[in-house]
Amino acid sequence: MGNRGMEELIPLVNKLQDAFSSIGQACNLDLPQIAVVGGQSAGKSSVLENFVGRDFLPRGSGIVTRRPLVLQLISATAEWGEFLHCKGKKFTDFDEIRQEIEAETDRATGANKGISPVPINLRVYSPHVLNLTLIDLPGITKVPVGDQPADIEQQIREMIMQFISRESCLILAVTPANTDLANSDALKLSKDVDPQGLRTIGVITKLDLMDEGTDARDVLENKLLPLRRGYIGVVNRSQKDIDGRKDIKAALEAERKFFLSHPGYRHMAEKMGTPRLQRVLNEQLTNHIRDTLPAFRSKLQSQLLALDKEAEEYRGYRPDDPSRKTKQLLQMVQQFSVDFEKRIEGSGDQVDTVELSGGAKINRIFHERFPFELVKMECDEKEMRREISYAIKNIHGIRTGLFTPDMAFEAIVKKQVIKLKEPCVKCVDMVIQELINTVRQCSNKLECFPMLREETERIVTTHIRDRESRAKDQVLLLIDIQLSYINTNHEDFIGFANAQQRSSQTNKSQSSAGNQVIRKGWLTINNISIMKGGAKEYWFVLTAESLSWFKDDEEKEKKYMLPLDNLKVRDVEKSFMSSKHIFCIFNTESRNVYKDNRTLELACDTQDDVDSWKSSLLRAGVYPEKTVTVESETTTTADNFSMDPQLERKVETIRNLVDSYMAIVNKCIRDLMPKAIMHLMINNVKDFINAELLAQLYSAGDQNALMDESQEQAQRRDEVLRTHQALKEALAIIGDISTTTITVPMPPPVDTSWMGGRRSPPPSPTAPRRMSSGQRPAPRGAPPPPNRPGPLGPFNNTADSPQAPSRPNRAPPSIPSRRPPPSPTRQVPP
Repeated sequence: MGNRGMEELIPLVNKLQDAFSSIGQACNLDLPQIAVVGGQSAGKSSVLENFVGRDFLPRGSGIVTRRPLVLQLISATAEWGEFLHCKGKKFTDFDEIRQEIEAETDRATGANKGISPVPINLRVYSPHVLNLTLIDLPGITKVPVGDQPADIEQQIREMIMQFISRESCLILAVTPANTDLANSDALKLSKDVDPQGLRTIGVITKLDLMDEGTDARDVLENKLLPLRRGYIGVVNRSQKDIDGRKDIKAALEAERKFFLSHPGYRHMAEKMGTPRLQRVLNEQLTNHIRDTLPAFRSKLQSQLLALDKEAEEYRGYRPDDPSRKTKQLLQMVQQFSVDFEKRIEGSGDQVDTVELSGGAKINRIFHERFPFELVKMECDEKEMRREISYAIKNIHGIRTGLFTPDMAFEAIVKKQVIKLKEPCVKCVDMVIQELINTVRQCSNKLECFPMLREETERIVTTHIRDRESRAKDQVLLLIDIQLSYINTNHEDFIGFANAQQRSSQTNKSQSSAGNQVIRKGWLTINNISIMKGGAKEYWFVLTAESLSWFKDDEEKEKKYMLPLDNLKVRDVEKSFMSSKHIFCIFNTESRNVYKDNRTLELACDTQDDVDSWKSSLLRAGVYPEKTVTVESETTTTADNFSMDPQLERKVETIRNLVDSYMAIVNKCIRDLMPKAIMHLMINNVKDFINAELLAQLYSAGDQNALMDESQEQAQRRDEVLRTHQALKEALAIIGDISTTTITVPMPPPVDTSWMGGRRSPPPSPTAPRRMSSGQRPAPRGAPPPPNRPGPLGPFNNTADSPQAPSRPNRAPPSIPSRRPPPSPTRQVPP
């Protein structure tokens, strides 16, 4: 029966397969198996039935095997079959097994010849089998039938390759003797994945169908078209025998008599036949299993280690225990509070490396977005001067004033301060939105309990919305406080006496800051024509006086330098063809900005990057474009007027005073806004989550209902526990394996270049040649006799025909299919 010590390994592998199948996982750990590969009608199913000793596989036209069949043969005292999808049900009638295979195949593929890569697992217990695990794969076909797709051949090849590509899979390449061996699909696929022949065993079927006088002796002796593991010949039942319900035991006895009586095979009859194939496969498989177990054990241990912590948490878990629910509710709320504070205050663990969020995003709102919104509210220079001149004239009324009126200054300042309300309210809205996003991100850890997550988000979001109105009221109160009293005695206010000198001081300060670098980064110039190479990315450097770009961030090769005089920024609508966000720079005097382009379109990856660059340009004095309505445009056109020198001096004085005072107000607002929002919103929400969230959850309803876990979580818990247990069982099974068993040595390498499409080597000159019955030796030097194909193909030749054209007698890359040339008579052993 072969190597009995090693045969004990295969039942252990079968247990491993069951361990993983029981948890619904595909066995992707490359468990050692034998895949049966061959073309249609090659005899694969008959070989499997001979192993079992029973008829149990479907037969018919087209592709009979339409799903992979994982067949586990187990030696036992009784005989029955079990399907994994019908666990616990024993099939003692093998006709029922055939019907169940057909029904299960149709359930997955339909009844009209479709195929599926999902395997059917069948275990057969019998006293007449050796312990083997085989996979019967669909036969390779060329022409689709039924509902099969046009690429059926490619699909079947890919399905076969999924199994035989594994290094742990042995390949049983089945080829009928009445086809050309050199063109065998099974051997070609085997060669693709196993070029050294370490995993391939050749099986030659239908030896009894070869023409009288021809044989496959040279192939079976591994002299012609050799394989490293060699070939084994088998004789299956014919279609007539199958239709006549010929018993497989009788067929195996007939097979044995065939090899013992055939003159070409009787000297190696003990190495041929289905029983011999069973023993060889068992030896090879058990050797292979033992060789792959160390790596197999390492994979199992790594998976077990990854699940240990999670399985420990789930062990002893009782979903309906009230005390557990109370304890877990406290833990979940505490964890939510910690996560929220970490996201706001910053933390070294669970750092988001993709985008800004939480406290970092709010910090950007405070120090980039809010200042940007403030500057956007500043008046255009010409509009400001016009408003000041109107104020001066309206204050003087019918009289011509001799002095600059204080009331004009106060009126303009108050108008500018009122404009600050909009950016302040917008800042509160942006912070609130980010707080709500942070709450949702933190509640992701509560997804195991959908009711708890929903209620937590509702309570915290409601509180944030409640604080929103209070925060906005307080922010608007800050603006109203600024409006209530214009403090012209502020230490930073330039005063009337110094207003005239402010322009020259400003110019000096700007010139001294000309070389100050405000920002650096990558931007894409979007409006370069395709003829000139299309959009390109450059390294940009923004200073107080210019915008320069270089080939790369080493800043050695400068491409262009653009002065910032008379430049403004405006948004560009995002194209549906582009994933980038675009803004553009243009000249207010309608001059070209860059070469022949009136605008310079710059693209960033995100809207946040666009806002950040626009904020930096504001610091450099490049303001956003004002949206001019038709009414204001008409007013501007109609009110073009000239001022007398005295009025112009008054306007310039008040303009400098307004700039000075608004700088003080903006500085104050920019400082107070983050503090107010932090106190009224962010800190308040943190305190609410720490102190009141749990009480609110208790008062919201039944806390037991809040802690009802989701269906997905229950499935996840069960899957983790079952997988963990299966891995432990698998490691225990492997630990029981004895490594003191006998090893069958690997055969030496052979020349398999014929499988790569090259001409096969001629037979060994020392190998004896076979003759057909009645053939006499030809005289020395006589030409070889002509040949012609036999009726059953190139392996089945009849007697020589004088009409057939003569050709040189050369060994073809196939099983000997014609009568070999005459040679000295050889004595055949009895």
